[in-house]
Amino acid sequence: MEEKKKKIIILIIIIILVLLVSGIILILSLPPKVDNTLFTLKKDLNIPVYCKQTVKDCIESIDGKVITNKKINTEELGKQEVSFIYENLEGKKRTGTFTVKVVDVEEPLIWLSGSYSVQVGTELDLAKAVLCADNYDSNPICKIEGEYDLNTAGTYPLTYVATDSSKNEERVDFNLYVYEPAPPTTEEEPAEEPVRTAFHEVVANYKNENTEIGIDVSKWQGEIDFKKVKQAGASFVMIRVGAQQGVGGKYILDDYFKQNIENALKNDLKVGIYFYSYADSLKEAKKQANWVLKQIKDYDITLPIAFDWECYNNFNEMELSLFGLNEVAETFLDRIEEKGYDGMLYGSKNYLNSIWKYHEYDVWLAHYTNETDYDSEYVMWQLCQDGQIDGINTPVDINVLYKNKED
Repeated sequence: MEEKKKKIIILIIIIILVLLVSGIILILSLPPKVDNTLFTLKKDLNIPVYCKQTVKDCIESIDGKVITNKKINTEELGKQEVSFIYENLEGKKRTGTFTVKVVDVEEPLIWLSGSYSVQVGTELDLAKAVLCADNYDSNPICKIEGEYDLNTAGTYPLTYVATDSSKNEERVDFNLYVYEPAPPTTEEEPAEEPVRTAFHEVVANYKNENTEIGIDVSKWQGEIDFKKVKQAGASFVMIRVGAQQGVGGKYILDDYFKQNIENALKNDLKVGIYFYSYADSLKEAKKQANWVLKQIKDYDITLPIAFDWECYNNFNEMELSLFGLNEVAETFLDRIEEKGYDGMLYGSKNYLNSIWKYHEYDVWLAHYTNETDYDSEYVMWQLCQDGQIDGINTPVDINVLYKNKED
């Protein structure tokens, strides 16, 4: 009987201790007392969508210091309650709360200059033929104001108008030129010898202790003598692993991929990879990344793997926002980096400035000039597409790789 009483007492003690510990844990897990009197907020708490914003960015002054300076979710429009922990001047923790409103104040993008030309009889929907995109909306309203006739030659002054769901509007005035086809000519003009960019001149102008000079190649370069490429001064090569056959199409291995990568590595060239994509969804992008990873698993890839997306003529039919397109690129590159490779986004200067604005990856800049004025960061610069180097009989892109790019 005594033994039974002892067991009951011990059990009661255990239960009491468990309850005490649970109570202490519950008390400790409760947020500190709410006190919104010790800080003042900035007057304008309307935050642009996709803007990087933290709690501290919203506070004008505080009697104490912010403990949890968390990021504010700005990927969805509308009001949002924000809470944070701060420490007052007496060292006591308090909870602060406030409301922000995420807004879209950016006009849609219309990829159109002052003119657009088509041949008489061309069948197209002009509003759909011009790239019309929005940072947030996947389907902005895009239309043409003015009258025109694609079956009658002439000049038609028109206005392209794009409006998003937040009523932001962009208008571009342009002239539509509808022209008759030029009559065939029987006289053959002598072909001019194209001016090519010599690889050795690029080396002389751009090689220094912080740079390496190389090329990028695909099946379009045909048979390549990588021994001569190496002897010409190239230290690296970016090789196309393959491409997608249009939106929703199959992935095709580049005809020369295996030959190119094996011979490049055999001749001690550093190797990076790029894939030409038509991805229109996150699922497609991840699938493409997995395909690329499968193709390169047996090779020593020491330079980045680049996502090359240039199908802007198909953009309107994809129902993507600009942010959504950037997410597609990031999904591909996230998967690449999960497997231990470096990821990189390829793009030309104008598209990088206007479209590729929401990614976090290194940039491979395409800008065909002697001195680029692209003012964001990049790690590789494709400076020409008409390069000439020993070992390749066709024009080739020449690139500058920066070992420590800071500007």
